[in-house]
Amino acid sequence: MNQLHKFIFEGLPVRGMLVRLEGGWRELLARRTSRDDGGHAFPAPVRMLLGEMAAASCLMQSNLKFNGALILQVFGDGPVKLAVAEAQPDLTFRATAKVIGPVPSTAQLEVMLNVHGKGRCAITLDPKDRLPGQQPYQGVVPLHGDHREPLQKLSEVLEHYMLQSEQLDTKLVLAANDEVATGLLVQRLPMAGQANLAGGAPIQRDEDQIGRNEDYNRIALLAGTLTPEELLTLEPEVVLRRLFWQEQLVRFEPQAPRFACSCSRLRVAGMLRGLGREEIDSIVAERGHVEIGCDFCGQQYHFDPVDVGELFTPGRDQPPASSVVQ
Repeated sequence: MNQLHKFIFEGLPVRGMLVRLEGGWRELLARRTSRDDGGHAFPAPVRMLLGEMAAASCLMQSNLKFNGALILQVFGDGPVKLAVAEAQPDLTFRATAKVIGPVPSTAQLEVMLNVHGKGRCAITLDPKDRLPGQQPYQGVVPLHGDHREPLQKLSEVLEHYMLQSEQLDTKLVLAANDEVATGLLVQRLPMAGQANLAGGAPIQRDEDQIGRNEDYNRIALLAGTLTPEELLTLEPEVVLRRLFWQEQLVRFEPQAPRFACSCSRLRVAGMLRGLGREEIDSIVAERGHVEIGCDFCGQQYHFDPVDVGELFTPGRDQPPASSVVQ
């Protein structure tokens, strides 16, 4: 089951979302270990981080009225060089990481990505149909708080991001293991302006908002009592009932996130053309073919010498038709 539940608190300027990824998350992990190129499982802390990122990307994407991909990245100077999760408008998601060194079994964010304080979190909105010259919108924050203290949890980083970059008070609880990736987001609705991930105007705070902020603070405190273990083991209906049994929730029809990858032979062919004929010919001369694997889903793309020749045939705008290696 993969479900995302959206809800608002009746009469209050607060919205919430709860996502639970099961089958889709397990498929993502299984594809990593079943790759033909000898892919292996990520270390446990990295799997937990990617699960939390997959859940968070779905939560944030569901908040948007945006026709494009939301890409969440954390990168730095630790043994995890990069971790990335992507969610599309239809809530298809994928995630992967680049690990360059041993990761301790109990490693948190600082040890994995922020050893010397150089870690960063970036959220990018990449429009599906970009206009000429249009660039993706991106916000970047360090992996530390306002007083330079390292942030140990992805949820803390994203709460800090939403407050600093989007002017939105947010409470986020994330959890993941090898079976489930899940998250709860509670957010104060802006009273003025239209601050959001697409870069709206800053919210104007005034005295009229004090009471409404207190409503948000109360609900955020309730959300903060939710433990990762409860989030992982309890069904969404049980979580919402236990946390907000005194509140009037207006719930919407659940959405169904799912794992899917946007890689294709056409995209790989375009990448190979971008490398140039000389570079690709040298690979073919050495190996007899070109083999490209997708880091997200493990799909293998095979180009033999005939395929390569067709790639660089003048006027050819379609990729060669050789079969994909599963």
